[in-house]
Amino acid sequence: MTRPITAGIDGTEESLAALGWAAREAVRRGTGLRVVHAWRFQPYEGIEAGDRDTQAGWARDATAEAVRAVTGRHTGLEVSTDVVEGGSVDVLVAAAAEAELLVLGSRGHGPVVGFLVGSVGQQVIAEAERPVVLVRAGDQATAEAAGREIVVGQEGDPQDSADALRFAFETAAARGASVRAVRAWTLPPVFAYSPGSLKLLDEAGGLEPYEKKALATALQPWRERFPDVPVVEHVEMGSAGQVLLSVTARAQLMVVGRRARRTAVGARIGSVAYGVLHHADCPVAVVPHS
Repeated sequence: MTRPITAGIDGTEESLAALGWAAREAVRRGTGLRVVHAWRFQPYEGIEAGDRDTQAGWARDATAEAVRAVTGRHTGLEVSTDVVEGGSVDVLVAAAAEAELLVLGSRGHGPVVGFLVGSVGQQVIAEAERPVVLVRAGDQATAEAAGREIVVGQEGDPQDSADALRFAFETAAARGASVRAVRAWTLPPVFAYSPGSLKLLDEAGGLEPYEKKALATALQPWRERFPDVPVVEHVEMGSAGQVLLSVTARAQLMVVGRRARRTAVGARIGSVAYGVLHHADCPVAVVPHS
């Protein structure tokens, strides 16, 4: 059974942009669209809004209105809705487990941002079993026009970024877009060299040729699987976050992998994913390592 593309909404402009993005992607991939609205009861004394049924009705009405706007633009799109009373993290993580991917809204740039790129959004991204896409307010279909790339970060050995590469190539194939695969590298400290690594570097002809060969090796199975997707191999010296952000103007979508780590205050995503999420202008897909 084909998994739906799921959008989490809360009535904000950002979440409605995420819903629009999810609907377009569902049409491209030929899947259904699921719309999930998580809400919490807020007691207010002495006014009608203090009634739980009233607040539930507001959530249902807001969801129905958003769905009407989407189905008006995409005739024939199969849409299901779930209006759930409960915590956003639990509801969205559960929704992601049943989805092809989860799409959420993202507010603002910089270190102080809105709800979905704050602690709640980071928890959802860190705990979700499926890819999570963050979309900013004002995102338009025109940004997905031909000529703009799917940019994906590659690091480590081929298997380390296999899930992110697969997602990038599948998305590019569905959109008729090209892929720019980015591998950043920095000079390691002298004590990090081992006899084995020195031998590999010598065989490759130096650090930069070694990094180019590593990227080409990681891309080879995906080039073979998606022969019609044009690929640009981008190897650059610098931190991974900075190099990825330097090409964001070319991107209609940025794809990064993530390794979640547990701390005393909950799940946290890696520094590269964190930086890209907060500063990239285009939608960002965060793909968990399997």
